[in-house]
Amino acid sequence: MNATKEEVMFAGHRIDLAHRRNDGIDVVLWWSPDDDSVAVEVLHLASDSSFELVVDGDRALDAFYHPFAYAARRSPELLDVAA
Repeated sequence: MNATKEEVMFAGHRIDLAHRRNDGIDVVLWWSPDDDSVAVEVLHLASDSSFELVVDGDRALDAFYHPFAYAARRSPELLDVAA
């Protein structure tokens, strides 16, 4: 899923559990109390493109610190965000 930052931010009630920025890439770890789901959002600031991965709660920190590895394994087309 490629979406603008605004589309991702208004996707529902979510809580920002962790946020980091490095080399023009923002990574946010989201938790949705409505369904107890966890997702990692990656935003490439220069192009304003993003992708989001729903991850298992027990792997949330791994996905937060290594979102491109998770994306490569699940959906390689998502890696275009960093291009």
